[in-house]
Amino acid sequence: MSRGFVKEDDLEHAGTDVPERPVSAHPNYVTANGYAQLQAEALKLEQEMLSLKAKKDESAAQQRLVIINRDLRYVAARLESALLTKPDVASQQVLFGATVTVEDENGDNRSYKIVGEDEADIKANKVSWTSPLAKALIGHKVGENVIWARPVGNTVLEIIKISY
Repeated sequence: MSRGFVKEDDLEHAGTDVPERPVSAHPNYVTANGYAQLQAEALKLEQEMLSLKAKKDESAAQQRLVIINRDLRYVAARLESALLTKPDVASQQVLFGATVTVEDENGDNRSYKIVGEDEADIKANKVSWTSPLAKALIGHKVGENVIWARPVGNTVLEIIKISY
């Protein structure tokens, strides 16, 4: 686009209009660790915001402040709606907060921890309670087979171990 069609004010405010982060419609169940992670994220964002306020005349700092404020609103909403859930350590079935070891059709074992949406991290084998895998596992016991519906095809998993 030619500079003749750009208002100076538009350039000044470029990058300062960011969309809100979507908040899940599901109940916000969290583990104690997940709640602590949200608190730590809020603290980190607040500290970053304070350090950037000294540079508020710089456009890059202004853009980052807008993103930090948006993220702080999100984290504050998640903390406010958090439903801290303590696992029932005596339970014999898979519930929120459980670590479940499963064996797939090839005999491979994997363990997954069922956590809140904000705590989910597949690299750490933490899956959201709203995920298809967690939904397949919740309510079942050791020795039971469950069908995990996946886009590449269903797979049968046997629950080998449940721990809290």
